[in-house]
Amino acid sequence: MSRQVTIALPKGRLQDAALAVFARAGVTVSPEELDSRRLWVDDTSGRFRFVLVKPSDVPTYVEYGTADVGVCGGDVLAESGADVHAPVDLRVGRCRLVLAGRQGEGARLDARATARVATKYPRVATRWFHARGVPVEVVYLSGSVELAPVLGLADHIVDVVETGRTLVDNGLEVLETLERCSARLVVNRAAWQLEGPALRALVEALRLARPEEVVA
Repeated sequence: MSRQVTIALPKGRLQDAALAVFARAGVTVSPEELDSRRLWVDDTSGRFRFVLVKPSDVPTYVEYGTADVGVCGGDVLAESGADVHAPVDLRVGRCRLVLAGRQGEGARLDARATARVATKYPRVATRWFHARGVPVEVVYLSGSVELAPVLGLADHIVDVVETGRTLVDNGLEVLETLERCSARLVVNRAAWQLEGPALRALVEALRLARPEEVVA
């Protein structure tokens, strides 16, 4: 590669899983680099630089070309609406975007009544309800959305679940699965054209390095 490729990596639950896939693809970062407090680290070859950013910011960094590629959850990508190329499902960070409500009350979605939904995914929630002809009032919350139905702030929530245990512990149950998600590799469209062969080689290496597909 003629220049260093910048990769936006989400801090948090996806970071280690994504780095493991990159390592299997031959892009490794030394433990000393990872243990530092810096928000960017270079791989051992010097060909790649990882910038550590908030998960919801990854699509923005890639869309605007600050990063050539990035890793983000399918839920984040769906909500962002970013204009990026997403060539590879990395098959890590699997989760579901679900509609949930109080246990025992059922879905009770009525096209004649407005549903009030608490979520940090307002675009996804709005699209899903409108596609079903159900009017919706979205209440944006950035965290602890499980409290909303319990305290009467909303009738339902749209949120990400992995096992669903947190919902059960808070008296909620899954009513519908909106989307099954996993981490995606996203690429800046201009970089895909200008650095095509180099980025395609990276994409193919990651495609081969990702875990085996799980058949549900």
